[in-house]
Amino acid sequence: MLILGIESSCDETGAAIVKDGRYLLANVVASQTEIHERYGGVVPEVASRQQLAAILPVIETALQQARCRWEDIEAVAATYGPGLAGSLLVGLTVGKTLALARDLPFLGVNHLEAHIYANWLRPTLDADLQSGANETECAYLPGDPLFPLICLVVSGAHSELVLMRDHTDYLLLGRTRDDAAGEAFDKVARILGLGYPGGPAIQQAARLAEEELRQQRLPVRNPYRLPRAWLRGTYDFSFSGLKTAMLHLAEGLVADQQAGRPLPSGGRQVSRYTTMGNEAARRGQVHIGLLAAGFQEAIVDVLAVKTRLAAQEYHVRQVLLAGGVAANVALRARLEEELTPLGIRLQYPPIEFCTDNAAMVAAAAFFHRLHGEQHDLDLDVEPNLSLPFRQE
Repeated sequence: MLILGIESSCDETGAAIVKDGRYLLANVVASQTEIHERYGGVVPEVASRQQLAAILPVIETALQQARCRWEDIEAVAATYGPGLAGSLLVGLTVGKTLALARDLPFLGVNHLEAHIYANWLRPTLDADLQSGANETECAYLPGDPLFPLICLVVSGAHSELVLMRDHTDYLLLGRTRDDAAGEAFDKVARILGLGYPGGPAIQQAARLAEEELRQQRLPVRNPYRLPRAWLRGTYDFSFSGLKTAMLHLAEGLVADQQAGRPLPSGGRQVSRYTTMGNEAARRGQVHIGLLAAGFQEAIVDVLAVKTRLAAQEYHVRQVLLAGGVAANVALRARLEEELTPLGIRLQYPPIEFCTDNAAMVAAAAFFHRLHGEQHDLDLDVEPNLSLPFRQE
């Protein structure tokens, strides 16, 4: 089954054609990173206007890359939430219009679910080997993730730990109580002056700092010990305290550099992280890269340990990583460290499928279509949509 997927939940505009929920025939993404970089974040109105101009050329390019005609497409899928309302409307409206005009089934796809199904994507190289398989046989193919599994979904707006016992079967184990991991990366990158998007910027600064220590034959030990919110007894996350600690630390650094003296309290209690920054500045030990590394380490610690504990409790066979933060190399490495001794396999998508793309939308849509699902054309956007968790 060939499905045309459309993605426009934030600032990217994507179209992809995927066979049987796995085999990638085409994947086209029009990025707006350079446009929004000057603002330090996505401007919703600008994003949706750019998508209006990009979406039809992106779809046409995907068809050309896949060497497909419209007669070959068997369904159309588009993201309908969560995301920015204006951006979602662009992709959803175009997807429904194409389905109506071509008399094709239409499926609205949950963006978070799509990130999970990026783990089912694989090269087109093997597609011909499965050309004789019927749809029932395609429900599971060798190389697919193995149920039951734990999925850690970490992105700019979401941080969730999910148990999957089968396709589209989600049990929420834990989620962030405040900032998502990706949101914290963006905000702290702005505090440190590292640019946008924050995740790659912090990762690069941390890597360069650690490489510098190795070249100097110094121990790779971070002097900035930042807080971890473990929230014992739950699988929930909290990153707002870590973000605030980074802000206070930066305030201490700046205060000393500007005034050449300790930060005055101004009638309020001075955070110990402000004091830490102030003292580091007076000793001449300010290193933005090590600050970035300390922050990244604090986030990775909590995500990896809680994921391992959940995997042990629920006796899963595999752990999946999904979402934009899944591209973080330190997180991948730490999860491997936690899970390999337990014999639990870790799987994550290639980096280009961690960020927003339409291939993951088409992949998720296929497994819903296997059950005969499709949406009416009056489907509306749901900017605050969550995964369809079942109660237990």
